[in-house]
Order: sequence, then structure tokens, then C-alpha cells
Amino acid sequence: MPTNREVETLLRGRELLAESRLNKGTAFSADERIQFGLEGLLPEQVEDIDKQLARARVEFDRLHNDLERHVFLRAIQDSNEVLFYRFIQDNLIDTLPIVYTPTVGLATQEYSRIFRRPRGLFLTYPQRDRMQAQIDAIDLEPDVVVVTDGERILGLGDQGAGGMAIPVGKLSLYSAFGGIDPSKTLPIMLDVGTNNPDLLNDEFYLGWRHERIDDDEYLSFVEQFVTTLNKRCPTVLLQWEDFAERNATRLLRTYRDRLLTFNDDIQGTAAVALAAIWSAVRSKDAKLSDQVFCIAGAGSAGTGIAGIIRDALVAEGVENPLGHLFLLDRDGLIHDGRDDLKPHQVDLAQPFAAVADWAGQPNGLAEVVSHSGATVLVGVTGQPNTFTKPIISSMLEATDKPIVMPLSNPTSRAEATPVDLFDWTDGNVIVATGSPFDDVEYNGTKHRISQSNNVYVFPGLGLGAIAANATAVSDKMLMTAAETVSKRSSRTAVEAGILPDLEDVHDLSAEIAAAVAQVAIEEGLAPPMSPEQIVERIAEYSWLPQYPTITPAS
Repeated sequence: MPTNREVETLLRGRELLAESRLNKGTAFSADERIQFGLEGLLPEQVEDIDKQLARARVEFDRLHNDLERHVFLRAIQDSNEVLFYRFIQDNLIDTLPIVYTPTVGLATQEYSRIFRRPRGLFLTYPQRDRMQAQIDAIDLEPDVVVVTDGERILGLGDQGAGGMAIPVGKLSLYSAFGGIDPSKTLPIMLDVGTNNPDLLNDEFYLGWRHERIDDDEYLSFVEQFVTTLNKRCPTVLLQWEDFAERNATRLLRTYRDRLLTFNDDIQGTAAVALAAIWSAVRSKDAKLSDQVFCIAGAGSAGTGIAGIIRDALVAEGVENPLGHLFLLDRDGLIHDGRDDLKPHQVDLAQPFAAVADWAGQPNGLAEVVSHSGATVLVGVTGQPNTFTKPIISSMLEATDKPIVMPLSNPTSRAEATPVDLFDWTDGNVIVATGSPFDDVEYNGTKHRISQSNNVYVFPGLGLGAIAANATAVSDKMLMTAAETVSKRSSRTAVEAGILPDLEDVHDLSAEIAAAVAQVAIEEGLAPPMSPEQIVERIAEYSWLPQYPTITPAS
């Protein structure tokens, strides 16, 4: 549904009020109420959207907990999409943690109990023979699809069909901050079973009550999905969300050159982390090549972050980037002397000869931080309290101001809290987190804690890719998105955050989109366009949450 344009509809009365993309609620004018048979179906007062927003804010504030607020916002989305997106934009700081991380994690856990109205497409393994008909029946032409199989939701593990809350939330942010028309977005759940015994035994569980299918069946089902979707929607951007480590990387490698696709947990997380690191390093008047990086967690997110840091070091002229980059999993340092490395870890493994003096001994996080002389510590372990005072204190032997980024979410999974990090370093630390944390006041100075949130990157990245008619998402496009975010950072004082204000994300997304589109064209991944044409294309795709003028279809 285009905004700021005239929209024709055959709907009248209760049917019009039930169409969330057209419903204005109490904002229907007196003339519209007569014209569309709405008299008697709405209260007497005619309100503008500002009055509706004010009333919604009162209700939002008096709810008792974040899950109630999540359900409340979803109810608004189901009834009045314009009002929902305006409310998100106007109350960003308060609503972003409700619509997405961390509350969306709780929403996945409670999905079968808070379910009200279906949204998106559920493709279930037992119905695989009817997948073609189900996808062909899509009543829209999506620009963006976000898909999950619900197996690795944030740090919460297998949530089965409840994982649908993730694509729904992610696409809400595409529309709120990337300007993607919500009628051009589609969340998809690949329901291939669950290995969560609590769900299998839950009488209210709404998904397929079956253990997850095995590798051959799984890969065949995913291939069927990708092929069928690509045939029905050949230009759509497909974003993968919250797939288990063993699947996330191999699916990305399989499909990234076949269609326009990326994995936000791997690539979006990496791009935002790099943007934060660039900004933090710049605030120290230093370079990436001056740093030693230790990344705790060698799953898909950790290897994604390590990979983009390696590429950034190479771009800075570093001949041996692995000399600056140490990656750990639960068994210790990733090095090529181990025989248990996974495919996505091999290229990031330390040469054992370079670390033999200490890697053959206990090489947990404390030892690796100490021996490597780490100046930057990133956590994507999903394990709370992984960063301890002795570990952080040892970093002060290598740098006077370590950069520490506990990125695991939800909040309960963070490797350390900002308050502890400031206490342990006497305030000499630069912090970014994966979940939202309050500002930290230390020695009379308030320090803003930036949230390394993927919302900084993926809306603009997606907008740029589809506006340019790109055929793939390249590493350079991701690097460009990270550079754009980093350059937008306003950290000029010690108390400032290392990422731009979240309130700037909408404008930042348009900036990222233009930069990404230009790179896609330069790499031959999109048809030629001038910079002016790129801006025009982005403007064409930019949807704003404003009520349209509705007229009866002739």
C-alpha cells in the first residue's frame, strides 16, 4: 500500500476496519465514515493520528511488563499498521527492546500462549508436497522475506514454531527504519519439528509435534523452499534468521551466489560489530592494526565477526591478519593443530606453530587474553558472566583503555554488565553491548552504552540491495554498510556512545542504502545507475507511516 497516495478499495464497513493496511480507526473523517459505511461502527469523535498516538502511549505505559507491551504492540499492528509504525518511530528507545531484542526472545518462548492472529507463512514439513501451492497463493509481491526454522533463537535455543516471532519482529524494523512497505514484506517459518522436550510436551504448542528432521531431509526441504520461492518471487531479498550453527553457515554458502540473500546473524552482526570497533578505535586515535582481537564464541556469529575484522585488517594493509585475531570456542583457542574444527572455523585458525608455547597448555579465555595481549574483547558465547574481573584486568596490561563488547542476548545472556566493566577498570573502558543497558554513571560522568544492534545495518542494506535490483549481497556491500555506520558515529567525548543515536537509524538507513547500491553497481551485481538515479530509486521504495487517502474502487 503506497503512502501519501490515493488508494482505491472495494472494502466497506467492518471489512475495511479489519484491513490493517487501510484501517484508520477513529481517524476516519466524517465524510469517509459516510462514504464507506462506517457510521455507527466507530465512536463519535474524529481524531488525528497524534491523538491516537497519545492514547496508545498512555496504555503502553500502564501495562505491567514487557511481554504485555509486546502483545499490545502486536495488537495495534494487527489492526492499524500505520499507527503501529508511527508509534515505533516516535517512541523508538522504549519500543525497540519490546518489538525486538530482548523481549522478542520471551515472545518466542510464549508464542503458543500469546498467539492471536496469524501473520506470515508457515511451511510445515508434513505439508511439503503442497509447498508449491502455498507459496503460489501468496497474495502479495514481497520485496523482503525473512525466514527462520526456530532452532537457535537468540541465546534461548530451539523454540520451534515460536521462532515465527523473529521474522515478524525483524520485518517490523525493515518497515519502521528501512522504509520498506509492510505490504511488501513476508515472514516465513520453516516448521521442521523441534527437539525442545518442553514444547513437544506442551498441550498448547502450535507447531509440528515431532523431533527435527535429519540432515538429508532438512537440506532437501530447504532446497525445495528456496527453489519454489525463487521461482515465485525471483527478485526478492531472502534474509536468514536464527538458524543453528551447523546450518547457518552452510546454507549461506550454498545460496549466497544463487540469489539475493544474506544471514543477519552472521553478516549483519559482523558489520555492526566492526562499525562499533572502528568507532571505538578511532576515539582512541588508533588504527585497527594497532589492536589485538579476542573473540569468545566461534559459532556462526563469532566467525562472522572474525572474518570481517580479518578483511578490514587486510584492507588496512596488514599482511598477517591472524596475528591480530584470536578466536575461541568452548574447547579453547581455534588453531590448526586441533582435529575438531568446523568448516567455518578453518580459515580463522591460528597456525599452531605461532602459539605452540602456550596453546598446548590450558587455553581458555583468561589464558588467551593474557598471552595474546588482547586489546579488544568480543563475546558471542550466549553464556552469562563469561568475562570476569581478572580477565578484564589483564587487558589493562596491554592497553590503557580496552574495548569490551559483550554481545550475547537477551540481556540475561550478556558476558558481563557495563557497570561491572567500569568498576573493574576504574572507568577506563569502552563498552558496547548486544542488548540494551542503562547508561553508566562513573566518577560523576554519565557514559552512554551503545547497543550493537543489527538494526543499524540490515534495513539500509536490504533497502539498497532491492532498490539497486542487486543479484547478490557481497562482502564489500557489508563492509560499506559498516563504514557508513562508523562514520556517522559522533563519539567525540569520553561519555558518548560508540555508535550513532538509535533515533538516527531511519536517516542512516537511507545513507547506507545509497552507499550499498553504489557498491553493487560497481561490482557488476546491479544494472548501471547514476548516483541521482540511486537516490530516486530509494525514494520510490521509501514508505512512511502516514494515512493514505482512500477512495472507492470504480
